[in-house]
Amino acid sequence: MTSVHTPLPPVSPAGVLGRCRELVEPALREAVGTLHPWPRRMASFALGWCEADGTPATGGGGKGVRQALAVLGAEAVGAAGDEGVVAAVAVELVHTFSLTHDDVMDGDERRRHRESAWRAYGTGPAVLAGDALFALAVETLARHRGGHSGAAVARLAGALRELVRGQADDLLFEERPWTGAGAVRPAEYEAMAAGKTGSLLACALTLGPVLADAPPPVVEALGEAGRQLGAAFQAVDDLLGIWGDPGTTGKPVHGDLARGKKTFPVLAALAASGPAAGELAALLSPGVPLDAVAARRAAGLVEAAGGRDAALAEARSRVAAARECLYGVPLAPRTVDELVALTGFLVDRRL
Repeated sequence: MTSVHTPLPPVSPAGVLGRCRELVEPALREAVGTLHPWPRRMASFALGWCEADGTPATGGGGKGVRQALAVLGAEAVGAAGDEGVVAAVAVELVHTFSLTHDDVMDGDERRRHRESAWRAYGTGPAVLAGDALFALAVETLARHRGGHSGAAVARLAGALRELVRGQADDLLFEERPWTGAGAVRPAEYEAMAAGKTGSLLACALTLGPVLADAPPPVVEALGEAGRQLGAAFQAVDDLLGIWGDPGTTGKPVHGDLARGKKTFPVLAALAASGPAAGELAALLSPGVPLDAVAARRAAGLVEAAGGRDAALAEARSRVAAARECLYGVPLAPRTVDELVALTGFLVDRRL
């Protein structure tokens, strides 16, 4: 049975994100407040609430896409309000944990226009803070007073297993050649993106419905929508990793190219035919880090070979697939409109 979707007044993605943040932040702050003072300060810094010395921050953290998806996933199936908030707190804690560890693994010194946690506090303390966030996320779900907290914890654990697998592949891909028999293939990249990014988005959309004991077909449709959104999100992340404005992304331009990360635009460009693809392969094939001039040249060749357009087309295709999943099962119509608005934001974002 498919839902009958009647368009409602336009939805503002910023309004959706703001509404969900207002619902979730008090509970998120309360949860983080239970941590030991040292990891609590580092966690608060990673969440954008304070500066490294503990003074309140004037800016903010991320946009809160994942916590918004958790709230909307719960609302879409008519779950109780607290189930969406509990799911959102757990997802946001896991997301912040993953970013904290990811920055350590990648050696990224900047996150959201300031030092990453490991640069501010040191590698060991940042890993400890990440561990604390992970443990707190599991505890948040386990303590939920409902009959389905165990199923929610199991789903979160499965998502984390997929995330670790994707992150492992992403790191290993950096050691593989750009061309030849050992090159990263499109199917391998897709599997990596599904784990690294899609797993947590799928988890975000399904945790609330699992807590509410929603019908399995609805839960699985929401999960597939999340996986498709993850692929779109990763494709856009790959674009921003090459061409993003440092003033907006908080990271250096062409940073992924300089590090040799295997990303969708570059792989698509190398798979194309023509002189730009050949020149790009020759530039990258030595496998040595690119300086600023070479990275800029590589970015131009990726664009000339069609890699930029291919990544954007991939993101739009995946968003369309996610929307089909949302329209294919009975969900609250207004919430579907809010979810659809967020899917457009994922492609057009300039984080």
